[in-house]
Parts: sequence; structure tokens; C-alpha cells
Amino acid sequence: MQIGRRLPAFLFLLLPKVRAKLNRTRGDDGASLKFGVLGAMAVVFWVGIFAMIHRMLLYFRGTEGIGDLLAAKLLGLALLTFLLILLLSNIITALSTFFLAKDVELLVASPIDPLHVYWARLCESLANSSWMVLLLMVPLVGAYAAVYGASLSFYLLTAAVVLPFLVLPAVAGSALTLILVNVFPARRTRDLLALVGLLAAAGVVVLVRFLQPERLVRPDEFRSLVDFMAALRTPTSPWLPSEWASSALMTHLGGSFEPFPFLLLVSTAAAFLVVGGWLHLRYFPEGFSRAQEGAEKKEGRTRSRAWERLLRPADLRTRELVAKEVRVFFRDTTQWSQLILLGVLIVVYIYNIQVLPLTTSDDLSFFLVNVVSFLNLGLAGFVVAAIAARFIFPAMSLEGRMMWLLRSSPLDPRRIFWVKYWVGTVPLLLIAIPLIVATNLILEVSTFMLVVSTVTMAGATFAITALALGFGALYPNFDTENPAEIPTSFGGLLFMMAAVGYLALVAVFEGWPVYLFLQARLQGATLGEAGIFPLVLGFGSVAVVTALAITIPLRLGIRSVRSSDF
Repeated sequence: MQIGRRLPAFLFLLLPKVRAKLNRTRGDDGASLKFGVLGAMAVVFWVGIFAMIHRMLLYFRGTEGIGDLLAAKLLGLALLTFLLILLLSNIITALSTFFLAKDVELLVASPIDPLHVYWARLCESLANSSWMVLLLMVPLVGAYAAVYGASLSFYLLTAAVVLPFLVLPAVAGSALTLILVNVFPARRTRDLLALVGLLAAAGVVVLVRFLQPERLVRPDEFRSLVDFMAALRTPTSPWLPSEWASSALMTHLGGSFEPFPFLLLVSTAAAFLVVGGWLHLRYFPEGFSRAQEGAEKKEGRTRSRAWERLLRPADLRTRELVAKEVRVFFRDTTQWSQLILLGVLIVVYIYNIQVLPLTTSDDLSFFLVNVVSFLNLGLAGFVVAAIAARFIFPAMSLEGRMMWLLRSSPLDPRRIFWVKYWVGTVPLLLIAIPLIVATNLILEVSTFMLVVSTVTMAGATFAITALALGFGALYPNFDTENPAEIPTSFGGLLFMMAAVGYLALVAVFEGWPVYLFLQARLQGATLGEAGIFPLVLGFGSVAVVTALAITIPLRLGIRSVRSSDF
């Protein structure tokens, strides 16, 4: 009680969360190893991002006249991307934090000021939604500071800018969630995420078409240099907080700090906090009451036998397990609603490939197209890894407390594991193969590159699915209240690092022999003259790495399911 008297009420409400995380860490025997691995991963990640942005900024500053404008435009686009990610993440997190958490009923019934409850839940939602963006901001800000030789005051200004920059999407996301809960039927609360996905998808499409980033790499489309300079000087939108933050930081780096963007950012965040608190006091009680209503059972609903007919050659146990996986996936709106956003992002990705300025001379165009096709293989692989992290990695954890039922049944854990593997692999193949084929057809690559990239992507999909399911079984999380938190756990980060490492090995083993082959073909050499041995060596190495990436995680995952006490 003495601690409660010394601390404000909303900070006192946050203490149980902080203590629970600390106690969970202290009770974990492998906590030191986990923090060491995560620290090493973060350092490697930061160094890589820092080196890339630092090199880019040095190149920009070497461009006389427009270097600083390009650097400012890059910072503005990066912060705009972070803003959209934060808004979507806060909307999803706020639904669980404010309405679906197990301790909300206790807080609502307590005599605590509702405004302090709002601040406490807002801080919790902000922390859960923003930590990844903060990790990405560290190398970004560090690169700008290193290139421009910033002083200590720049870091203090950055800290002062980041706080309101994070508060704005947190308040906006929680307010939007509050409004949606009050507008839509409470028994369909989780279905709100489908609407969120639609809104986010529409926002991405409108943003990409509004920005038209391809124009910046095609200066010839502008009527004059003055128009090109004007396009660089014009902010993406003067009403966006990302532009205010970018202007505040860039003017400080330029030596002529303008306080107005910073004051506008801080005052807007303060105004949002006031409006968000008022909305909470006014609409939260009714929204919370509606969110507690039970689901509605629809009369006349019959069980679909489509999967049984499709899997008729398989035995009954396999058919039932596959049907269970599919039904559970589509019953959870937090899972299938994200497919809407995924589809739109893939469309935007393909469109960006289409607008790449690769048409120059014939020889150079041939080389650039094939090189971009090979790089596109790595990007597409990263997209597949991100999808696997969201949908396949949590497969074991989402069984939750029902895992004991599967373990106590006469089903072999190997069968359960393989069903989850194939249920995850087939949809990923249906996404990855059309994606890589469509982008290669748009690029009009050679037949050789089309075959290489398609076969490699198919093997990478099998490997990435195995890595996701294997790491998900080794590091399950059965107690989470929000499935969206599972991919950001320790095991999820390890999986992403393993997937990126696998894709890097594939790029190294295939990149050099493919480059030599394309260079020889560009010079008119035949297949024999181009050298078949480097290709065999490179593709053979990729096959070995892929086989290991498939078999080792699957075996370790099956062993973990058999031996663990769930």
C-alpha cells in the first residue's frame, strides 16, 4: 500500500504486469541464454540496417543539390511506414488489452478512477505494439546522426520526438477500436479485425498510389529539374505526424532547427490524449458491456464434408485432423481476416515490380532484369517467411489447453505434426509459386531464371514451413491472451533469424554461379562454355541446405511434442 500511495494510480495498475514479466523471467532457467541470443541478434540486426542506411545516406549526400532532400524524403517515408504499422498494431492490440483481457472485469468493478484505467491500458497497448518499431528506429536514427555528425542535443530531441510519435497511433488505435466495439454487434467482436484488415488494405493501396515512389527514380518524367526539385521538397502530406517528426529532426541536422513541427507534434499528441480519455469515459462502459455478450448459434448450420471428400484417399484420422485445422482457422477471425491485407500487399508488391525502371540498353536491360529476378527471389522468400511466422509458427501454441486432449488420445504425435505441416505448406505454395512466376513474367526474364527461381522458391517454401513449425513446437506459448503476440516471442524471433539465414545461404550458394552464367550468356557463350560445374555445385549446396532445413526442425519438433509435459 505504501508503494500505491507514492505512485500515481495508473502506474500502480501497471506494476502487476511488470512484476509478472520479471517473475516469469526469473523463473526461466534459460533466461540468460535467451537474453544473450536476443542481444546478439539485435546487435547483428542493428549493424546490418545501420550499414545499409549509412551507405545510402553517404551516396545521397554526395549528390550535389538534392542530397539532403533525398535524405529527408527517405526519413519521411520510413516514419510514415512506421506510423501505419503502429496504427494497425495498436488497433489489434487494443481489442485484447481494453476488452478481452481476463483482468478487465476486475478493474471495471474496482473503485479506481476510469481515467487511470485508460492510461494504464494505453501504456500497456503502446508497449506491446511499439517495441519492434523502436528497434527499427535505433539504427535509422543512428545512421542519420553518424552521417550528419550530430551532437548530444540531437539524441535528446529524438527521444522527445519519438514519445509523441508513438502516443498518437496508440490513442488513435484504441479510440477506433472503442468506436467499432460500440457500433458493431458485440457477439462479433473478434470479427472487427476483418474490418481492420480491409481498412488497412485500402490504406496501403491509397498510400502507394498517392506517393508514386517510382517517379523519384524516373527524373525524365518531370518536365524540368525545377519540377523534380519541387517534388522532393514537397512533403508527403503536411497533415501527417511522420512529416512533423521528420521536419523536426532534419532541420536540427541541417543546423537551422525549426521548433514549429516539434511543437505541433507534441501539442497534437496531448490533444489526442485528452480526446481519447473523454471517449473512454463516455463510451467504454457500454462497449465493455457489449463485448461480454455471448456468441450466437445459427440454426440449420451443418458440418461441411468438403475436406473429407477431397482427402478421401487418406485414412479417417488424417481427414479429421485436416478438417479440424481448417475449421479452427476460419472460425478465428483474427487469423483469416489478415488474408485480406496479405492479398492487397501481394498486389502492391507485384505492382512495384512492374514499375521498376529497368529498360535501358538491350544488354544492360537483360542483365538488370535477371539480377532483379534473383533479388526478387530473396524478397519473395522473406514474404513467405513473414506469412509462416504469422500463421504456421503459432500452430502448436494455438492448441492451448486442448493439447493435453490430443496427447492423451491414441493419435501419434507424428501424425499431428505432419498434418499441421502439410496444412501449412500447401497454402504457402499456392501463394509463393504464383507470386514468383507472376513477377518473373512481368520482368520478362529468361527461361533459365524462371525455372531456377520457381524451383528454388518451391524448395524454400518447404524449408521455411518446417522451420516455422519446428521452432513453434520447441518454443510453444499456451498461455497468451493475444495470438498476435506469439510470433514476436523468443521462439518467433529465432525462427525469423533462422529463415533469413537460410535465405541468405541460398542467395550465396546460387548467386555467384548464376551471375557467372548470366555474364557468360551475355557475352554470347554457349552452355558448355559458360561452365556447368559452378551451377551444379551451387544448386547441389542449396539442395543439401534445404534438406537439412526440412528434416532437422521437423525431427526436433516431433521429439519436443512427444517429450514435453503440456
